[in-house]
Amino acid sequence: MAMNEDVGEGAGAVTADDAEGSTADTTGQAVVVAFGQTMKTLRVRAGLEREEFGRRIGYSASTIASYEQGRRIPSPRTIERADEVLDAGGLLTVWKEQVERAQYPVFFQGMAALEKAAIELLSYDTLVVKGLLQTEEYMRAVLAMRRPPLDQETTEQRVAARLARQDIFDRQSAPLLSFVMDESVLRRRLGGTDVLRGQLEHLLLIGQKQNVEIQVIPLDCEESAGVDGPFTVVTRDDGKKFAYTEAQGASTLQTDPQQAALAAARYGIIRSQALTPRESLEFIERLLGEL
Repeated sequence: MAMNEDVGEGAGAVTADDAEGSTADTTGQAVVVAFGQTMKTLRVRAGLEREEFGRRIGYSASTIASYEQGRRIPSPRTIERADEVLDAGGLLTVWKEQVERAQYPVFFQGMAALEKAAIELLSYDTLVVKGLLQTEEYMRAVLAMRRPPLDQETTEQRVAARLARQDIFDRQSAPLLSFVMDESVLRRRLGGTDVLRGQLEHLLLIGQKQNVEIQVIPLDCEESAGVDGPFTVVTRDDGKKFAYTEAQGASTLQTDPQQAALAAARYGIIRSQALTPRESLEFIERLLGEL
């Protein structure tokens, strides 16, 4: 899902299915395979064995083999380092954007692009902690519960991609980030008590950041404008708003200005019904004490 095609000036909703064997999935895998073949060709031309090349860029020979065979997706920094070590003159770095996009499931690629250009992100969640807020242990627990199960390589790619997205918190021009979640999200012991404890501790740390507000809607709250389910509103750096919803391996990225504005207004109501950020952090501390 290309940024300028799917989240540009259009009015309406862009949808994508995370279907096995879809054209978009096949294209993404083809990109990864082509990149791997290119890297292997340059490595062989440089006269480096996988073990030596891996040592120079900080990976094992088996990981290098996974990259070259298109079974794993390298990070942008890894691609830059490989280009430098192989003296490729940009032949590898030119692949960075395409390879990075391929690491996300098809239904999320448009949203991933928007996050990179966001000046504000508003997120309401009812089932699990937002991906941007997840610890690695929580991520793995959630991904392990997917049915049908994800294979190991896909799981590793999803974890690496999700962790990379969390750079949004430390971006030089940090966007304003607001997260509202139901209390039930914080009580669900996905992965076990230790995983949840680590996740709650992480929320307390993230909640201290100046550009972040975390709010909780208690279970005893008698009103909620969020009964239609979770959603995210993103404001891009050109001021345009987009509303994103996701369920059952499919997503909708709403590009119609009126619908995006309504979603933002609905989020404002939800936010007003939640505990304040300070009260919410105190609430999370109490939950942590109960574990």
